Amino acid sequence: MMKIGCVSLDVSHPKALAGKMEAFCMDMKFEYLWDKGFRTAAEREAFVTRYGLAGEVDEISEMVDKVDMGFVHSCNWEKHLEQAMPFIEAGKPVFIDKPLVGSVEDVKKVRELLAKGAVIYGASSCRYVDDILNFVNMPQEKKGDVVSIYCTVGVDEFNYAIHAVEILSTIAGCKAVSCQYTGSGKSPDGMVCETYNIHFENGIIGTYHVTLGKHQKFHVTVMTTTNTFYIGVDSAKLLVSLLRELYRQWRYGKSNLCDVETLLNCTEVMLCGKKSRDEKNGAVVAIPELEAHDKFDGYAFEKEYAATAMAAAKK
Repeated sequence: MMKIGCVSLDVSHPKALAGKMEAFCMDMKFEYLWDKGFRTAAEREAFVTRYGLAGEVDEISEMVDKVDMGFVHSCNWEKHLEQAMPFIEAGKPVFIDKPLVGSVEDVKKVRELLAKGAVIYGASSCRYVDDILNFVNMPQEKKGDVVSIYCTVGVDEFNYAIHAVEILSTIAGCKAVSCQYTGSGKSPDGMVCETYNIHFENGIIGTYHVTLGKHQKFHVTVMTTTNTFYIGVDSAKLLVSLLRELYRQWRYGKSNLCDVETLLNCTEVMLCGKKSRDEKNGAVVAIPELEAHDKFDGYAFEKEYAATAMAAAKK
């Protein structure tokens, strides 16, 4: 049995993951919970009781020796590395929920940790869903060479939009080098949809549209030298696909999990898009142009996310 230390109940993922582990009779479960976020004592107790955890801990370090892996689920990506460190320092692997990090400074810190032997996993579950992997693994003579990729996503500019960027990254199969904010559309009632072009080192262009403030399905269109392929991502299978790969990695040491450097590349290229929009009037921004101050504000996102979650809980 793979025992997992759950760090934070901020987002919906812990409950959803625990439910998938149970429903699919997976040989893995959350064993302990640490949570110092905005969830109430009643919510924490309900999670522990419903999914049969051994209990809560006051400090993350208290559960490290009692679990096989840590799962960090804080909605504030600026807290991710601090909360992952007890596992890293103990030589335990840690999965960090998307987005892994959100700043140039934290990207640098992750690279330093990896160089010292830290075992870190992460990424959007969209990377591992069968809909995407079936296309990636399609015979070359049928698939052809990818020329361009188009993806839709909703909700927000980073925390959710990174799903689309990781889909583009998976299909492109190489690192991104730059990003350009190309503009936004606005509906009569004020809804905004932003568009970004990502340039990959193999010449592929990936375009994603993110509708702000509204959930949108992942629709992927891939144009290749042989055909145009439409991929409809089944969101019901996303978390199961992620758990499957994490378990395979833990149990067998082999899986489809993405390397962390590629995940960091996704953060960097999204920072390029933000810089293109906010500072460069839509000009293409390459990764080497990023500066130490470039970041997505995790604390601002946490404040907004917490307010929305608590308002929903009162209804």
